[in-house]
Amino acid sequence: MNMLTLFQSLGRATLGALQKLGRSQIFLLHVLTGLPLLMTRPRLLLKEVYTVGVLTILLISVSGLFVGMVLALQGYNVLSDFGAEESLGVMVAASLVRELGPVVTALLFSGRAGSALTAEIGLMKATEQLAGMEMMAVDPLKRTIAPRFFAGVLSMPLLVGLFTAVGVIGGYFIGVGLLGVDQGPFWSQMQAKIDFEDDALNGLIKSLVFGVIVTWIAVFEGYDAVPTAEGVSRATTRSVVYSAFAVLGSDFLLTALMFGD
Repeated sequence: MNMLTLFQSLGRATLGALQKLGRSQIFLLHVLTGLPLLMTRPRLLLKEVYTVGVLTILLISVSGLFVGMVLALQGYNVLSDFGAEESLGVMVAASLVRELGPVVTALLFSGRAGSALTAEIGLMKATEQLAGMEMMAVDPLKRTIAPRFFAGVLSMPLLVGLFTAVGVIGGYFIGVGLLGVDQGPFWSQMQAKIDFEDDALNGLIKSLVFGVIVTWIAVFEGYDAVPTAEGVSRATTRSVVYSAFAVLGSDFLLTALMFGD
């Protein structure tokens, strides 16, 4: 009897997850149809870009600075054992451009902007603002959700670029200013070894994919939340957790496709 109950619970959980996945895909398709409205009313998009992007700049900048400084410290300790301290700039830049820039930015974005999007949309549902829009013949997905979704997708590559640039500067301060690495090889080797197509372009692709994933999860969890205070809080938690799993999993797949033999 216990085994039967276990299989029943497993089956219900699997069917519920598949049903939610299907709802999220239909939700995404409906949101994408709101792009023409944003083309005619760009202020809706710009307002959300400020909310989810500009207000996240301080967090991204400070985090990028410290990540670059830590990379320089750790990298110098490893490279000095082989007499390759001059390659410190390449190591810092490659780590940030290929992996840490897109991944850490996406995780920070989901914790700050993604959770805020989920809570905001969930509260709009709980207070029946979305239902009021439908009663006025206004599609809430196109008018409310679509601007937030496209703002997140647009902001992510810009935040990744900022994180990477500030991280390189942090690595320069530690490597050249504190540890005494020659700044000539630091910059010249970085420019020679970091390739636009193999490194920068792949990092841009990752940032776009992570932007879609994180923002999609955030807005869907808010829209799909139970319209109560407890339901909104649980949806916010799920948004951050699911985004972290999705970013790390998709990063592995993208890295295997881009840099695998």
